[in-house]
Amino acid sequence: MTEKILIDTDPGIDDAFAILYALKSPDFDVLGLTTVYGNASIEQTTHNARALVDMGGKPCPVAQGAADPLVIERRAFPAMVHGEDGFGGCSPAQVQAPLSAQSAPDFIIETIRANPGDVTLVPIGPLTNIAAALQQAPEIAGLVKGVSIMGGAANVNGNVTPAAEANIYDDPEAAEIVFAAPWTVTMLGLDATHQVPLTRDNVARMAQEGGANGRFLAAAAEQYFGFHTDVVGLDFCHFHDPSALIAISQPALFTRQQSSVRVVCEGFAAGKTIAKPLPRFTAQPGWDQRAMVEVCTGADGAGVIAHYLEVMTA
Repeated sequence: MTEKILIDTDPGIDDAFAILYALKSPDFDVLGLTTVYGNASIEQTTHNARALVDMGGKPCPVAQGAADPLVIERRAFPAMVHGEDGFGGCSPAQVQAPLSAQSAPDFIIETIRANPGDVTLVPIGPLTNIAAALQQAPEIAGLVKGVSIMGGAANVNGNVTPAAEANIYDDPEAAEIVFAAPWTVTMLGLDATHQVPLTRDNVARMAQEGGANGRFLAAAAEQYFGFHTDVVGLDFCHFHDPSALIAISQPALFTRQQSSVRVVCEGFAAGKTIAKPLPRFTAQPGWDQRAMVEVCTGADGAGVIAHYLEVMTA
């Protein structure tokens, strides 16, 4: 069965891996891309999203969203990870895919209302647009099929601070709104993605067998591999954003723990996702009336990569 999805994104090298997979996979009907600041400025991430639609070869609306977080001052863009252009110097100069006249929150709301019970939201950047849509139209929480978030860290350290994963850290207040809404969320965070290594051999195969898009991803990934080698000390990349999509199409590749999640919004641990496994810790108040969250606690990393390569080299 084809899943109708709407991807909220801040492209971003791993976003590019995710979006080109979604546009090619027979498992997904991509109803649109909404853009948010994060890996680069909103102008750059929107440009990059349009470029990916061009590459994907399928009509797909693109709606521009938030340039800044809801409350906090915007943090510095991670050029050392994704390059100044978000694509490791590989972002095309010109794009053809049209830009919607709607704002991202309006597009999200309209798309959900037009497809009640059928749309899965896939936020793979800061959660600002999703929170803004909820604030504007709270009823959408009851109209979506689900939400699959790339973000958070339940039982492991963060990747931008010891406590916080990048997408949650960029807008903790927005994340808290999303995790408090009455809907079902899959949190695909570092607990799982750190078990999914993408290697240079994997990317070399894509460059050889994956056509023009495989060659583009391989070129962009040079920046990503360089960061992971020079800064993190790894000879592979963690496969973050694509995993949030593969968790939808290949759920058996991930282990999950039903939980409630709260987000620390201030102080030294800002951006930390605190997951309370159900039904434990019932004596502490403040955990009821939250989203039902399936926290992905592990992944079959080899299986995730094998599936991704199968789709992208077909």
